[in-house]
Amino acid sequence: MLSPFTRSSHARRTALLPLALLALLAPLPLAAQALPDDAPAVDELPVEDVQTFAEVFERIKRAYVEEVDDRTLLRNAMRGMLSELDPHSAYLDHEEFQSLRESTQGEFGGIGIEVGIQDGQLTIIAPIDETPASRAGLESRDVILRIDDTPTEQLSLQESVNLMRGEPGSDITLTIQRRGEEAPRDVTLTREIIRTESVRSELLEPGYGYLRVSQFQSRTGEQVTQAIGELESEGALNGLVLDLRNNPGGVLQAAVDVADAFLDEGLIVYTEGRLPDTEMRFSANPQTAAPDVPLVVLINGGSASAAEIVAGALQDQRRAVVMGTESFGKGSVQQIMPLGNGEGLKLTTALYFTPSGRSIQAQGIGPDVTVVRGRLEVADGQDIGVREADLEGHLRSRDEPRERREMSERLREDYQLAEALNLLKALNVVSERRQ
Repeated sequence: MLSPFTRSSHARRTALLPLALLALLAPLPLAAQALPDDAPAVDELPVEDVQTFAEVFERIKRAYVEEVDDRTLLRNAMRGMLSELDPHSAYLDHEEFQSLRESTQGEFGGIGIEVGIQDGQLTIIAPIDETPASRAGLESRDVILRIDDTPTEQLSLQESVNLMRGEPGSDITLTIQRRGEEAPRDVTLTREIIRTESVRSELLEPGYGYLRVSQFQSRTGEQVTQAIGELESEGALNGLVLDLRNNPGGVLQAAVDVADAFLDEGLIVYTEGRLPDTEMRFSANPQTAAPDVPLVVLINGGSASAAEIVAGALQDQRRAVVMGTESFGKGSVQQIMPLGNGEGLKLTTALYFTPSGRSIQAQGIGPDVTVVRGRLEVADGQDIGVREADLEGHLRSRDEPRERREMSERLREDYQLAEALNLLKALNVVSERRQ
């Protein structure tokens, strides 16, 4: 059977294509003039490839089982161009562009997870603290196979995000495949307004502070400095735990500000890209909130992007001991580029590097001290003696308020945090003996 698209008919149909389409694909002098003078030269598009694109466009228009309008085809082509570059570049329509702006401002409706595409699968980077996702026990590197009745394998990253967001109070069911488990499982969550407080702090014990940064927003650096001041107002700090576990990242400048809170000199991070404005270097400011407090940084597989910038900077500058497990490994920088039609691009424009020149992309930050997730339990036959505190009606020590007892229970549940506190105490013992 002969194809209806013979060489002669192809030539006639190609000639009839809208001139606007071919003009769209040709290099535009105006676009070139919009770039900086020292921007990399843009190669002219090969004529044969332009003709092939036009042929594909024309055949879809004429032969696809359902009629497709030009606008849809062109937007699909633009989405395809970006989606094939890397998992983080995307074309954003009006709704997607607005959704992204809302998420960076710290309030949106959804279940509270950061997701990405890993090995072709929709994967959880990190659940956000105090959200339906974190309360349901979702974990970094869980694979989402279905969103309600929709398989995720054919969805773009932004389409998946859009499906998971919705009206507060509405339910959503995710089919989750966890590493080490044979069968997938369904998890039903109720959407909420996600108001993300990026920083919280408390005392683990007198003199030992805990600083949790759940993600990096525009005011995170300011909030970290404020939190350090509040902890110091309760007494001198002998040590501080900076918890960046399950922190999916966020604003680059916020990461610089947080690292700067602990460094009074030296390079924090630098970026390299093709355009001159993507090559940046960020250094510490002498005015520092906590330049001398012993510091342990907690990371895990959910620590990504801006969280890795902070951990890498403090590790390279030997300012902190990094503890936990290897981080996610997202070392690329995305810029949000508004388009004239009210839509936008999220485009990867640079890679970032730690002060020593390490690229974190697909590598991650390795901890100085590896401590896996777990909880503390008393072994059978150990510590079975009765203590004064076990006797009914015992007098409570003035030095052990209820908050401390509750914190002790929390440390038993969070083995990594308990080990971080133990390390800080050990550092102080060594420091005192050297004096």
